[in-house]
Amino acid sequence: MRKMNFVTLSMMLFFLLFIGSWYFVIVAENASLSELFTEKNASHAAEFFKGLIGVGEDNNAFLSKTSWKQALGLTRETLQMSMMAIGFSTIVMFLTVIPAARNVADGTLTLSQKWHSWLSYGLIRASYVVSRAIPELVWAMIVIFIFKPGILPGAIALALHNFGILGKLCAEAIEDSDSRPVRNLAAAGASKTQILLYGVLPAVLPQFLTYILYRWEVIMRTTIVVGMVGAGGLGQQFKLNMSFFHYTEVSLLLVCYLILVFIADFISERSRSFVK
Repeated sequence: MRKMNFVTLSMMLFFLLFIGSWYFVIVAENASLSELFTEKNASHAAEFFKGLIGVGEDNNAFLSKTSWKQALGLTRETLQMSMMAIGFSTIVMFLTVIPAARNVADGTLTLSQKWHSWLSYGLIRASYVVSRAIPELVWAMIVIFIFKPGILPGAIALALHNFGILGKLCAEAIEDSDSRPVRNLAAAGASKTQILLYGVLPAVLPQFLTYILYRWEVIMRTTIVVGMVGAGGLGQQFKLNMSFFHYTEVSLLLVCYLILVFIADFISERSRSFVK
């Protein structure tokens, strides 16, 4: 009997999960898809989308100079928050990523092993796990409880979460890098600083930059989440406008978010092409 290959097994598992999920929704939960397509729901949806584009709205935010000025000001605050967040997390990541690499802790990369290497490795890796395990929203609630609401607490909360993600990704990049140039430097008597500057960083810097820019794009979008708990920026105003049913204001803020994402994407592409 011919062995079942991985693709076939994956497709079979996918269909089993698909069928099981819909069985649970329809049979176990007794849900009906037809209830989603009622005339009442269609009326609510039409009213909502008309409000987003300003149909029937007395105060259209897209035609208000004050609304544009406020939205652009909040866009600047959101950009500042995201840049501070990625800056904080990147700095702490660079300070901890070398001892967090397994091949540095066991001495295979530097040809020298210290008694405290595994202790540093364990503590830093544990901090990475705690950092990324706690969601940004929870970090924001903790930080804002200590500090007053604003973009700085929001930036700190985002940095606390992304520090662990960046640290793990960059430490694994060091572990997967070619160790021969670094070991040659170590054998020649280079110090740890020289090994870092001339052996490790040139090899992994393009990957580091890719991870940092990717997380910056994610942070840019996540600012709306921390803003909803008082971290400032577009997110806080977005929550207020949704609460008061100011739909055109919501649309205007979404347009500003799209502008920020396009800016981040443009900078990322230009930066990666420059490094290459």
